[in-house]
Amino acid sequence: MSQASKTKQAARMSDAAVQTGTGKTWIEWFALLDAAGAHKMNHKQIVALLYAKHNVGPWWQQMVTVTYEQARGLREKHETPAGYQISVSKTIGVPVRALFKAWADEKIRRRWLRDHNFTVRKATPARSMRITWVDGKTNVEAMFYARGAQKSQISAQHNKLSSGRQAAQMKKYWTEMLERLKKVLDKG
Repeated sequence: MSQASKTKQAARMSDAAVQTGTGKTWIEWFALLDAAGAHKMNHKQIVALLYAKHNVGPWWQQMVTVTYEQARGLREKHETPAGYQISVSKTIGVPVRALFKAWADEKIRRRWLRDHNFTVRKATPARSMRITWVDGKTNVEAMFYARGAQKSQISAQHNKLSSGRQAAQMKKYWTEMLERLKKVLDKG
């Protein structure tokens, strides 16, 4: 596979969007980073290079670095320095307090979540929940957002996963569980 094909395959954002945000397309960024020897650098070194030599803002530093690392085989999809991480979100037609309660109340949680015996480390009602997952090794951050009086969004981020395979499994799991949550709450 050619470098241009790998670049296009790894890019999660369009060339137009990255050019608007940074002044360069993906192919231009990858050529610059290759020429600078970024394939031999760690994540922090690439970010520092983007900041120092190209005046790229913090969000774009991460976006360009992660996309480059994935394209060059330096990082797998969902991989972070602390393991693998996935995120799934769902908008549901209930007030944010009802959505939060569906996570906080074990009786309701049993109706939609297959693995309902997790440990809540910290919770801020109708805003967030920090969870130690049932495996005792990984954690979940549940974030709750009001999207009007009768609509809200849940974003579940599962962290410290051990592999790309486990990340893919948990992405599928959370997609299914949030769909089940939606069905339970839609029924009232």
